[in-house]
Amino acid sequence: MLPVPKFTRVVFLVIAGLTALGSVGQSQDSVDAARKVIARSNPTYPPLARTMHISGSVRLEAVVTPSGTVKAVEIKGGHPVLALAAQNAVKEWKYEVAPRETRETVEVKFSPQ
Repeated sequence: MLPVPKFTRVVFLVIAGLTALGSVGQSQDSVDAARKVIARSNPTYPPLARTMHISGSVRLEAVVTPSGTVKAVEIKGGHPVLALAAQNAVKEWKYEVAPRETRETVEVKFSPQ
């Protein structure tokens, strides 16, 4: 068997890592389906966003404990005016119980009412 060049291995790992991230809502820690949200609080639409007619979505990564509470939330993308409201809402979410801590990718969508 021929040795695989280092560059090829790095590219494969990057591609494999991107594939492992999956779509929004899938856990990075497992190939299984994402944990289900059992209690969800809606974000408060920021007054500045309403005044400026800002809409869109915010991507977040939530660290969820085995008991289902959200331990930490990191903003991964989205409009800065909407990001804090999305982060605060996701911190209050409750997930189903699991055998270990997981990282859940979440997308919160905002649109003016």
